[in-house]
Order: sequence, then structure tokens, then C-alpha cells
Amino acid sequence: QVQLVESGGGSVQAGGSLRLSCTASGSIFRISAMGWYRQAPGKQRELVARISGGGSPNYADSVKGRFTISRDSAKNTVYLQMNSLKPEDTAVYYCEMVNTIFQSNYESWGQGTQVTVSS
Repeated sequence: QVQLVESGGGSVQAGGSLRLSCTASGSIFRISAMGWYRQAPGKQRELVARISGGGSPNYADSVKGRFTISRDSAKNTVYLQMNSLKPEDTAVYYCEMVNTIFQSNYESWGQGTQVTVSS
């Protein structure tokens, strides 16, 4: 069993910044990837940024140049630094982790943290 605990959400004005954190605990074998997804009201959940076990980041086009994902492997923690926030970034942000046990991948999700950007 893996638990993901997110923090750092909140309300900011457009142009502001927030930093999200997500720490994994429990039966972790090997983390293949950690990432952030978001879901706005009435929309499907979408990838925001993801970082592989090797440290390679991947970003949605809508956040490139504004958001930075990073990871502290020693702490099993992933961060999302969000700068130049826009109202369209408003959503619930979910942390995701892929735990690889031998050759099987197990995906876990956090409970979500609200990010609200006002114009």
C-alpha cells in the first residue's frame, strides 16, 4: 500500500506562484515515475508534468516555460513549481506515482489539492 500526501495548493492572483509538494510513503519498491495531473470542473483529468525515475521531465504544452517539476529521490517527494499562473490553471491538482515491483507497475494517486487563480 502506498500513500501520497500533497500540499501547497491555494489561491493566488494571476501572475503569482505556488509550489506543490507530494510525498510518497508505504510499500515503495522502485519509483518509475512521479507526476502531476489536474482536473478543472467539467473537464477530464490531464497531465501537467511528469518526471521519470531517471529524472527526465515531460510537460504539457500549456505549462511549458512556466512550471517546473523536480524530485527528491531520498525523500520520495516530487515538487511542482508553478510560476506566471493564469486563471486557466485553476483546477484540482493530483499527484501520481508509478511503483514498479519486479516488472509490474502499480499506479497510486493523491487526494488532490485545489489551486485557484483569480484574474
